[in-house]
Amino acid sequence: MHGGRMATRSALTRTLRCAMVGLCVAAGTTVLTGCVDPLLSPNEPRSQYSRYDLVRGRFAPQYVEDEFGRRKPNLRGRLLLPD
Repeated sequence: MHGGRMATRSALTRTLRCAMVGLCVAAGTTVLTGCVDPLLSPNEPRSQYSRYDLVRGRFAPQYVEDEFGRRKPNLRGRLLLPD
């Protein structure tokens, strides 16, 4: 009877240790990736099509502010076909 309780306790301890290590790794990854600069600048054209629009004065910004001042993606402006 005593041996069964010890095996259960050690399995629980092992599970808790694995969970703690997993949480530490996840927290460390989150902290380290939060300090990295973005790969692409929001002001630069993303493709040859956006570069073409920029040269012709039809470049739509990535984000716009709504009437409440919240920043939203400019989906309509970027997906509309040019005139």
